[in-house]
Amino acid sequence: MTATDPALTGLAQGWCALSLLHGRIDAHIEKVLQSGHGLSVREYSLLDVLSRQHDGPGGHLQMKQVADAVVLSQSATTRLVTRLEERGLLSRYLCPTDRRGIYTNVSEAGAALLAEARPSNDAALREALDTAAADPGLAPLVAALKSVGTARASMIA
Repeated sequence: MTATDPALTGLAQGWCALSLLHGRIDAHIEKVLQSGHGLSVREYSLLDVLSRQHDGPGGHLQMKQVADAVVLSQSATTRLVTRLEERGLLSRYLCPTDRRGIYTNVSEAGAALLAEARPSNDAALREALDTAAADPGLAPLVAALKSVGTARASMIA
């Protein structure tokens, strides 16, 4: 396979289109969340992930698991947690069974802000996808994303 191989070029173009779609969606949601709720996309994602924790076995995530879920490094996740904790949206506490572990919970204020922001996030995502679907280069990716979302929803139900 050479650098000018059409299959390789097509794959690279597909990757660029996916990156473009992600960037457009991310930028649109960021604008909506910042203006309406004072949250970044990463802050919203972190609150959302942490809000899904539960008290049962394996219900609380370790910082590495949180970092993986929000697609950030552990150090960036720790900084983000610290910022949200300083705003009163999160709290940290030691793991009761392993004193080395630190868990993070969404505070009442964080849960309220997340509940307020969730409809805005969902609407912004739909708007960004609808706009992208009008672009012939992005339409197949939007269709694939919607298909994956539908398949996952039916697996959960």
